[in-house]
Amino acid sequence: MKVENSPRKEILVSSFLIMFIIHSNQVGVGILGFPRYINQYTGQDGWIVVLITGLIFHVFVWMMYVILGDEREDIIDLQKKWFGSWIGGLLNLLVMIYLLLGAVVILRTFIEVIQAWMFPELKTWIPVLMFLLLTYYVLAGGFRTVVGVSFFGVIFPLWLLITAVSPAKYASFTNLLPVFDHSLKDFVMGTKQMTLSFLGAEILLFAYPFLKNPKSSRVWAHIGIGGTTIIYLIVMIISIAFYSEEQLQQTIWSTLISWKMVELPFVERFEYIGITFWCFVIFPNVCLNIWAATRIGKKTLHIKQKYFSIVLLIVVFISCVLITTREQVDMINTITASIGTYFFYIYIPIIFLYAVVRRRVTR
Repeated sequence: MKVENSPRKEILVSSFLIMFIIHSNQVGVGILGFPRYINQYTGQDGWIVVLITGLIFHVFVWMMYVILGDEREDIIDLQKKWFGSWIGGLLNLLVMIYLLLGAVVILRTFIEVIQAWMFPELKTWIPVLMFLLLTYYVLAGGFRTVVGVSFFGVIFPLWLLITAVSPAKYASFTNLLPVFDHSLKDFVMGTKQMTLSFLGAEILLFAYPFLKNPKSSRVWAHIGIGGTTIIYLIVMIISIAFYSEEQLQQTIWSTLISWKMVELPFVERFEYIGITFWCFVIFPNVCLNIWAATRIGKKTLHIKQKYFSIVLLIVVFISCVLITTREQVDMINTITASIGTYFFYIYIPIIFLYAVVRRRVTR
């Protein structure tokens, strides 16, 4: 089977791979330091915020499947069909900007980690160029190649999960008490902050037509969200137990610092290995976001993906190079978190309600 209207008629992928697509697009550089930002609102209750956000995203995935329905169409086709070429096209372009912003945030933040921990004198444009050249190579191979990168982006670094619990022997789990010691407003603010780390599930809206059996993929999509939640939960619990609340507030990259507790006879600085393997985590994020953006360009602007991908890669390159300071990195992360919050908490529910009402009226 081949996908209609897809570039070069890509072959469909197995439905279970949506688990790897969603999970690899959610877990990124944010896991290296997100406990600090959640802790400032909910303290020792931060692990509850992770669970709440994970459950909310299960609901969002359910909504997205309802929006997509039984037809083999993505959100690009649906918005043009429902709202017309002009309004639908404008909505698609806004989503494209959001996807590009996500790629910029992920790539630039990870490069900041490299510069802060490994190569302080490294020029930003060098790793950006290397990443984007590899991204173009993957995009040129089509969607199946992107999915392959996502699969290995989950499998290869999976062993790092073992090292995440290594500080447990130095941890004091009494730091998790008392439970539910914060107000509802604190939990809402913490959940809003945690949303940034869960962004990426929207890739389902674009990958859906490429699945062999979209209906049977639902359970795998929820498993992908569940896997993300479990990993974040483990990291959050260990961070709360390992650091005091004051220490966690002063630690930007809490997960990286906890890697210093990993003791191996053949390496002194394990965080160097961790950061190196984290390239396998970041790379699928960039590939998936830019691939989805090129799909929008192809269907909305009627530009061939192979040409439009070059344009978008240049835009991402320039954007990353122009972000030079820690304050700018923080600002772009905050902006992306706000846009992502609006996308999931406002846009998705509105489109969901519209899809439900429209289909009932049509029947």
